[in-house]
Amino acid sequence: MSFVTLEHRGPVGLITMNRPEALNALNDQVLRDLDAVLDQVEADDSILVAVITGAGRSFVAGADIGQMSTLTAAEAKAFGVLGNRVFLKLENLTKPTIAAVNGFALGGGCELSMACDIRVASEKAKFGQPEVGLGITPGFGGTQRLPRLVGSANAMELILTARNINAQRALEIGLVSHVYPAEEMLDRALELADAIAANAQVAVRQNIVIDGNKPHAIGRKDTAHIAASLNILTAKTGKIFDDDTVDLSLQDVIHHFFKSRTVKDNPAVPIVYLFGNQLDLRVAAHEIFDQLSLVAYTVAFI
Repeated sequence: MSFVTLEHRGPVGLITMNRPEALNALNDQVLRDLDAVLDQVEADDSILVAVITGAGRSFVAGADIGQMSTLTAAEAKAFGVLGNRVFLKLENLTKPTIAAVNGFALGGGCELSMACDIRVASEKAKFGQPEVGLGITPGFGGTQRLPRLVGSANAMELILTARNINAQRALEIGLVSHVYPAEEMLDRALELADAIAANAQVAVRQNIVIDGNKPHAIGRKDTAHIAASLNILTAKTGKIFDDDTVDLSLQDVIHHFFKSRTVKDNPAVPIVYLFGNQLDLRVAAHEIFDQLSLVAYTVAFI
């Protein structure tokens, strides 16, 4: 039995988290089932947009605490790696994704919704990152995606207080785009998906994917891509970075960061994010005023 189902609704793939007896909580099997379904969506050319929702009264109530309490340290690490890999796959899907949040979206459920491009909610939905109340931290990207969506202060409040918020508050802070009556929410999400699918898909994909990844994704690039990106930076700014930067220590990269000074002095703006312990450089490049290009480098420790 699969805990994640895929249904074709014309050009829309409806993904349902289907473990209602456990409020669709995430365990190893649920994550592996979601991983497999995402592969199906990516490979199916008839699916232009994906909508994710939950069966029953919950979207996803978080990680399965019952399973987590029995894990060894090595198993817990493997669970975290699996969850992050699956959520990154969702975030970097080359097709638009909509989270249709029908109920509880807590912990990993909130993080799952944030890995989608668009979020709409039922008026009964609840959002939160309750991990600090359990003595842990958001483990599936919440510390990174939440501030990007709602701003640093709102994100810190949600994470550090472990409080849940209702759908209206989620709308106010920008976590969701729309709130609908419970009985209408899924239909409205599917209508939104149909509206996206009706447009020219080449243009749609160009607007959500830049150089193989979505602009605000937190996935990593391979070394070859990094080297190519460094060449772009060199061409734009002079020899600030070179191919050897790929192998530099964190201290060396930060040294280069400060050498580049400011946006005014230099259109190359390294941006530092801390979320783990390994170095990753990736590009989110967009042209800005006149002849200038902003090449944003992310230095991430995953």
